[in-house]
Amino acid sequence: GDGGFGNILVRQRGTKYHPGDNVGMGRDHTLFSLTSGKVKFDKKHAGRTFVTVEPTI
Repeated sequence: GDGGFGNILVRQRGTKYHPGDNVGMGRDHTLFSLTSGKVKFDKKHAGRTFVTVEPTI
């Protein structure tokens, strides 16, 4: 997907998705973009899914 600066990427209860690079997390566990770029969902250690934003040039 395409994440713009400040755009909400995931609304969730609990941390089903964890913030990765260039992603912030609000008090209600909402994940939002810190920069414009391409959104990626990566499965990493312990079965956790991280949401990252790769900046576009």
